[in-house]
Amino acid sequence: MDAVLELIVTNLPLILCLITGVALLVVEVFMPGFGLPGISGLILVTVGIIITWNTYGAVAGLAVTVISLALAGISISVSIKSAANGKLSRSALFLNDVTASPADREDSAALLGKTGVTATVLNPVGIAEFDGVRLNVISEGTYLEKGVQVKVEQVEGAKIIVREIKG
Repeated sequence: MDAVLELIVTNLPLILCLITGVALLVVEVFMPGFGLPGISGLILVTVGIIITWNTYGAVAGLAVTVISLALAGISISVSIKSAANGKLSRSALFLNDVTASPADREDSAALLGKTGVTATVLNPVGIAEFDGVRLNVISEGTYLEKGVQVKVEQVEGAKIIVREIKG
């Protein structure tokens, strides 16, 4: 038992680098673009592999490389499958009934002047409902509570800019 504990304590930086790196790569799958979690995850996995190569040699380094790639692939595929079919797809993290952009509609210019109600808080980005259709919108830089009447002021590509209707 002491030998196993000593092995774990000796290799704790290696283990933490690899586990944290793979976890950050899984987080990156659910974030748009390629940002800090993905870069950090790649760096940590690479550091873990380098530590293994320097400490235990090429055979162990190659084994950890293959195992890390396999774990990352399995983790990402399981996460994606869970997001699509499992509990995660029914959570509030995924807005299944939101139309991503007005480009999905035939004529985005038809949105100009439409009035609707905020379905979420706009801080300044959120969701508003127009004629039963939920769309991602941006307020004119102001914080708006849920349930506030808004009017579409501008449509710039995928951006729908709204203003609160006062009165």
